[in-house]
Amino acid sequence: MSCTRNQQTNGEANLASPRKKQRTSISGPLSKVTVVLGAQWGDEGKGKVVDVLANNVDIVCRCQGGNNAGHTVVVDKTEFHFHLLPSGIINPRCKSVIGNGVVIHLPGLFAELEENEEKGLKDWRDRLVISDRAHLVFDFHQQVDGLQEQEKGNQSLGTTKRGIGPTYSCKASRNGLRVGDLLGDFDKFEDKFKTLVESYQRMFPNLQVDIKSELERYKEYSERVRPLVKETVHFLHMALREGKKVLVEGANAALLDIDFGTYPYVTSSNCSIGGVCTGLGLPPNTIGEVIGVCKAYTTRVGDGPFPTELLDETGDLLQNRGREFGVTTKRRRRCGWLDLPLLRFTALVNGYTALCLTKLDILDTLSKIKICVGYHLNGEEIDYVPSNSVEFAKVEVIYEEMDGWKSSTEGARSLDKLPPNAQKYVRKIEDYLGIPVKWIGVGAGRESIIAL
Repeated sequence: MSCTRNQQTNGEANLASPRKKQRTSISGPLSKVTVVLGAQWGDEGKGKVVDVLANNVDIVCRCQGGNNAGHTVVVDKTEFHFHLLPSGIINPRCKSVIGNGVVIHLPGLFAELEENEEKGLKDWRDRLVISDRAHLVFDFHQQVDGLQEQEKGNQSLGTTKRGIGPTYSCKASRNGLRVGDLLGDFDKFEDKFKTLVESYQRMFPNLQVDIKSELERYKEYSERVRPLVKETVHFLHMALREGKKVLVEGANAALLDIDFGTYPYVTSSNCSIGGVCTGLGLPPNTIGEVIGVCKAYTTRVGDGPFPTELLDETGDLLQNRGREFGVTTKRRRRCGWLDLPLLRFTALVNGYTALCLTKLDILDTLSKIKICVGYHLNGEEIDYVPSNSVEFAKVEVIYEEMDGWKSSTEGARSLDKLPPNAQKYVRKIEDYLGIPVKWIGVGAGRESIIAL
């Protein structure tokens, strides 16, 4: 009898209590993500590649960096410039995710949205998702960036002064502020903000910050950004479990990676394949195709070693024909011949499954084209890229010279329509690296990509 009463009581208790929400299983297969990474020193044309690939995906993600990146997409002769936004946001059926590894300057983000809205960007409010774990870049971070560069004098690194380095430093020091802090208890956000400003003012007594005005401004930003914010790790995992197609757009490039780039002339984030996992919360077994994007020649912005740099009329020709000015900084890009040992090194780090070769058309007018196939250091041929920038600056380049094609490639839409010597150039790159070239860029627009 008592047993029956206990069973009845327990049953009644179960009926009276609210049902627990069923947990989502974390077992089972996840879809693979496709990753697009810069294979050189940036500015390779990743945005255009992402724009083309975004037509066949559901979500495009940024995983690291900040608005020191600059991606250009040309649609019907209209140039869209993206710094924080994933380039796939142009596609009206795509969601765009700014992941936890990105550092976000909210004034810059909203200015970027407004600028691209004027050019035709539509319905982004329903398609933009921002991680609550992403760290915030404040105006004083940008001031500090400039002050730190001044302190270095002639040892300055040529940063964009967008506050990226100081923000990542705060993240590592565990006194940074995240998007989630802004949307939580604002009194606590205010206290942390004041503490952070005061710590910088102790280091830089001339740093001027109107704390009251900034807090009022960020109170407004908290309401503007709130509808866009999610816990993106769960969001992305559920999307992959549902079979959604996800594309990841790396910012900056492998040779600017904080660990594998030409340190210290690098950015402050991991812009190689590891940054995809840590910047989005994805396990390594979700990485599928890895597309390395490289120009048919080499460029870099700012200081640092550059073995194939051309300081002559050929360098000027590449700079002028290629319109080699930074999207973010407007600085002139240094130009040089294609460096295959550097591409091989970034391929080792990133595991490219395919390459996209951009700006082949910029070489159209050259009768002879050199391509770097090796290095000498201290009189001996080496088969690696020196880790030390001082040593790397000393390397002597081993070149192979190829005949140019002296004809336009801009109208080509298939490999067989390229001039024979242009085809040989592409095959040389494939043979050296052992990686297939699957796309070739021969113009500025999205229609100027040859798919092989």
